[in-house]
Amino acid sequence: MQSSRRAFATSLTAAAYSRVHGANDRVGVGFIGYGLIGAQHVFDFKNQKDVDMVAMSEVYQPRLDQGVSECGGRAKSYRDFRRMLEDKDVQAVVVSTPDHWHALMTMMACAAGKDVYVEKPLTLFVREGQWMIKVARKHGRVVQTGTQQRSGKHYQKARDLLRGGHLGKVLSVRMTSYRNIMPGFGAPPDAAPPADFDYEMWLGPAPKRPFNPHRGIYHFRWFWHYSGGQMTNLGAHHIDILQWYLNVKGPKAVSASGGRFALEDNGETPDTMDALYEYDGFTSIYSCREASQGRREGGGGLEFFGTKGSMTVSRGGFEVFPDMKINPENAIPRFRGHPGGGPQANQAKPEPWTQAIKEPGSSPEQFDLHVRNFLDCVKSRQRPIADVEDGHQVTTACHLGNISLRIGRKLRWDPEKEEIIGDREAAVMLERPYRKPWDQVLRSLL
Repeated sequence: MQSSRRAFATSLTAAAYSRVHGANDRVGVGFIGYGLIGAQHVFDFKNQKDVDMVAMSEVYQPRLDQGVSECGGRAKSYRDFRRMLEDKDVQAVVVSTPDHWHALMTMMACAAGKDVYVEKPLTLFVREGQWMIKVARKHGRVVQTGTQQRSGKHYQKARDLLRGGHLGKVLSVRMTSYRNIMPGFGAPPDAAPPADFDYEMWLGPAPKRPFNPHRGIYHFRWFWHYSGGQMTNLGAHHIDILQWYLNVKGPKAVSASGGRFALEDNGETPDTMDALYEYDGFTSIYSCREASQGRREGGGGLEFFGTKGSMTVSRGGFEVFPDMKINPENAIPRFRGHPGGGPQANQAKPEPWTQAIKEPGSSPEQFDLHVRNFLDCVKSRQRPIADVEDGHQVTTACHLGNISLRIGRKLRWDPEKEEIIGDREAAVMLERPYRKPWDQVLRSLL
């Protein structure tokens, strides 16, 4: 009976599925992963009045117990997420696992007839994003990427100003993620996994490696087999806004450099990185610092530079800084005794090219609105504000930065064909093999 119901759910048209929801205007949600961001998602979905918190899946028993408790104590618990995907009460799943599981779990959920809210970064390597789009479209599923800034009202207003020409022509974008976590997280030796931690399931499609306390819980993010460091973590948020605001699919060239220069631990991803992205008509640079905070408040930011002024935007709000209209001749440096006088000689006070604007933002609001957008799309069958295709394009740009850094040279990219141009060695890194038996699961989905 369960298999026939799953087949029925998978074959529903968008209109038919909408009618099913209309009969019971509630969405049964199951959660896969209850770590740092998983707990945030449970909190956000619990605040929505039309959500039933029906299931929790987690490979670490203490977190599973805590997650079930936070869901109200009535959620069914699953150590194996595949059993949760068979649960007919689960209509949508939230994937909050380490990055190396995002793509495969999302595709498996889509094939099981579930809609998916999946954390960013969407993928571990470029080809996964192409597979996710194919599977999501094949089964008619709603897939929302966890780039919550798109749902922030002030982010949307700033986008409208920029697209409306308030900054003039945008020429460059600067993105930063700075903090100081010296000396790092330490270097504990490999050991046996805890008895209540299913390490084999945690690894999933990733290569087999001995358990290490850092790799198995939160610090997975600093190891190439499971993540892409801060580039795919914080960099993904910045690049998402850049490509969304400027309506571009991806860069045409990427050049990155850096390394793990300062942190004294067993991590692999860079603690210092600069990636230059070339787009049609403008450039951007993403800089990551893990061992130096700098002077910027909050340690990071996103800044657009246009011919009329610049704009900074963050979760705390946005601000436009107008440039002043000046005679270009007056911008030429002159020594004090020059016959023509100083740079501002005989010139009235210049006027600004555009209007200064400052508007606050709200970080909690954007999380709530992003969840709300997903739930509304589950019911309407419309594509969400951060659709799987958007998430793929953003994460692809992040992966290209990491590939350039690791291979040590500039890459040329075709964003339409999604191919690295003229570099076979780099092109091989667009895909990684899945470990058995998950490679067979992937083949069955495609």
